[in-house]
Amino acid sequence: MNHAYRELLDAKISTREAAGLVGLSRTTIYRKPPSPVDQSPVVPPNKLSPDERAEVLAALNSPEFVDLAPQQVYTKLLDEGIYLGSVSTFYRILKDNKQVAERRRLATHPARTVPELVATKPGQVLSWDITKLAGPVKGKYFDCYVMIDIHSRFIVGAHVHATESGTLAVEMMKEIFGIHGIPNVVHADRGTSMTSKTVAGLLSDLEVTRSHSRPRVSNDNPYSEALFKSLKYGPEFPDRFASLADARAFISGFVDWYNHDHQHSGIGFHTPANVHYGFAKAVAMKRSQTLAAARATHSNRFTTTTDPKILALPGPAWINEPKKTAEAQAA
Repeated sequence: MNHAYRELLDAKISTREAAGLVGLSRTTIYRKPPSPVDQSPVVPPNKLSPDERAEVLAALNSPEFVDLAPQQVYTKLLDEGIYLGSVSTFYRILKDNKQVAERRRLATHPARTVPELVATKPGQVLSWDITKLAGPVKGKYFDCYVMIDIHSRFIVGAHVHATESGTLAVEMMKEIFGIHGIPNVVHADRGTSMTSKTVAGLLSDLEVTRSHSRPRVSNDNPYSEALFKSLKYGPEFPDRFASLADARAFISGFVDWYNHDHQHSGIGFHTPANVHYGFAKAVAMKRSQTLAAARATHSNRFTTTTDPKILALPGPAWINEPKKTAEAQAA
């Protein structure tokens, strides 16, 4: 069409009329055709040759430099009077060879074993931990050592000291074992005192299995954590303790209430003392008799002849119950 348009112009036809005759707008006619694009890639004049790239890669992967970052390799080569390329070139070559990753040989640590503990009666598994109690001034704390029987939830020992140490923990354990007997397992987290040589030595001498939570896994020690929540979220728990004696007196009163008056939901709303010393069965029987009499008197108020599940005697107490075991019990 452009050729016909030119012929019309040569015949002295106006541009407007010529464009109309060939069916094109003047904008299209006057638009310059795009210049041809050179499809061949532009090779930078400073691009390394294949041999030079291979030399760089060999240097980066050499035993001397394989654990070093490209910046370190670059500077070490300069110290030896060698220049193979820029740091960015080193990275580019590593990327092209799919080697842009952590270059250092890193230690691999096996996964921590999940502690799986079960107690079917009191005295088998004890759990302990240390919690901080705020002292009279900011920055001053007292350390409360507490050990609990995971089956009965009975606090077998609670000591408050001005400091935390494995030696003090051992003193508490000796006292507890002398009163309640030596357990099969003692479980704790990985605090300094819990993993101390003094504690490890005592438990080893007594042939007590040591169990520890996995690092940064708080629910591996659920019984101690739940106990501390009951302690610190109670309405009578103070913001600060005026003295060590004040803290000891409060903890003593709390332990007495928790063991003998607190009806724990996790053990059928029995007190830990009743479960620990074997009185819970008689209490459960009395409750059942009371409910049976109520059903006989007011049968219209009951939809079942069985006692509520919340009153059931405690079964096995687990720390990280295996999934298969839980599914079998549910079935």
